[in-house]
Amino acid sequence: MIGLTNKIENYLDELFPNPRCELNYTKDYELVLAVMLSAQTTDKRVNMVTNILFSKYPNLEALSKAKLEDITQIIRPIGTFNKKASNVIEIATRLLQDCHGKVPNNREYLESLPGVGRKTANVVLSNLFNEPCIAVDTHVTRVSIRLGLAKEGDDPYTIEKKLTKKFKKEDLCKRHHQLVLFGRYHCMARKPQCANCQLRDICKYKK
Repeated sequence: MIGLTNKIENYLDELFPNPRCELNYTKDYELVLAVMLSAQTTDKRVNMVTNILFSKYPNLEALSKAKLEDITQIIRPIGTFNKKASNVIEIATRLLQDCHGKVPNNREYLESLPGVGRKTANVVLSNLFNEPCIAVDTHVTRVSIRLGLAKEGDDPYTIEKKLTKKFKKEDLCKRHHQLVLFGRYHCMARKPQCANCQLRDICKYKK
């Protein structure tokens, strides 16, 4: 009989054989900024504002010298824009001063940047450096609890540790993207697509 984790992995592989981050970026620092901006909003909305932001300010030098009110106006559609606008300028300035404009493979440094917590650092480390990380956002949390990979009430770090133990180290980057996409397009918070889901027999939501 196939194990619970294997069943989940097989289905995720079937749905998303080549998952990827849905935030648009072409430079390493753009990913850092995009993930920071994505807090409490959607990737789709972030992509709309970063398309304008990165076109108007094509490098870190330009971003670091931008006027706060100009950044605020561009990112206004994503909410909490005042704080995030300040973060954009400070992150650009810090990367230039501390790292010669390159995003380092250094969790401690990344988490020292304004607006960058463990989740954001995990996304950056995973996507830029292929580090074995799982970033736990609302989608990963919801799916993990519904599928019995975590318990109701577990905090993000606890869920991250549990998932890290359940999945192979070399698959963690892929599993992270798959869980996000599964939660975003199949196992939504409201009206999840249970009828067509091959995991409904093990799902706590369905039961």
